[in-house]
Amino acid sequence: MIRFTAHRLALGVLVVVGVVVLTFLIARVIPGDPAVTYAGPRASKAQLERTRRQLGLEKPVVVQLGDYLQGIGRGEWGTSYRTKRPVLSDLRRALPASIELVTAGLILALMIGLPLGLVSARYHGQAPDVLVRFISVIGVSLPVFWLALILQLVFAQRLGLLPSAGEYDPNLYYTSPLTSYVQMPLVDALLTGNIPVLESAFSHLILPALVVAVYPAGLLARMVRASVLDTLGESHIRMVRSLGFGDRAILGRWALRPAMNPVVQVTALVFAYSLANTFLVEAVFDWPGLGSYAANSLQALDTPAVVGVTLIVAIVYVVLNLIVDIAQAFIDPRVRLR
Repeated sequence: MIRFTAHRLALGVLVVVGVVVLTFLIARVIPGDPAVTYAGPRASKAQLERTRRQLGLEKPVVVQLGDYLQGIGRGEWGTSYRTKRPVLSDLRRALPASIELVTAGLILALMIGLPLGLVSARYHGQAPDVLVRFISVIGVSLPVFWLALILQLVFAQRLGLLPSAGEYDPNLYYTSPLTSYVQMPLVDALLTGNIPVLESAFSHLILPALVVAVYPAGLLARMVRASVLDTLGESHIRMVRSLGFGDRAILGRWALRPAMNPVVQVTALVFAYSLANTFLVEAVFDWPGLGSYAANSLQALDTPAVVGVTLIVAIVYVVLNLIVDIAQAFIDPRVRLR
């Protein structure tokens, strides 16, 4: 088990380093001058040259990459050209908002996708199965920005039931100031008992979380259906069925648990995927998270910030993958032999 964990950890480190190197090199070949972003469009030639020396932009790309990797090893992820703050500090501000949004979306996706997948497997080949497959295909195919705009138009502008943007009502900054501990308004309001902010943050979270949940819900429904149907075809299920147990008992007691292993793995990866693909959702709903930070950094050719966002997402992918691999290897020793 120790050898298996060390092997997976080493592969994860290689993946993170490879992602950082690739992203850094791509960001360096994009047309544009980062010194202009840092010094400002009105900077003189002398100021731009001084800025390039300050940022190390006059060095060869390989040397810049080596310096950046050494900085990461020391916990220094560079300084944002756009905000003039350490990238790690910016990420600490932006990441919690995205984690709050993606976590809420994934909870909704599990609440929707798991029951739909079970219904589809239970009524395999019948009308409910066809309907669930149709809904799941739509869910994984809908453009998130289009769905976000439609929900915003209907529920915020037309019906006025939900707010259209932001984390919570900005008027509450003055009437009910929020003490922040984890940089997540919903969690902070719950911890501090700030009911006005809690209600406002919850209502602001519904629409973006629903948009984030649509793709994972469709994917999970299809995965649960496929996994349960595969499990129902195994010999021990046929034996249990021959003993006279009904479909409901078979699904609940013998088929669902073995079928959950691939679902758990997909859920972990979908979390990381959603974290990296909230750009458009955060842009539509003015959500101050990682996606908005990355989009603004890309527009400004802010290489340290772009590489920092890529690095944090890669770390999330690797850590979640490692946790799932270790959990599966602990449950099923056969996994260690792969």
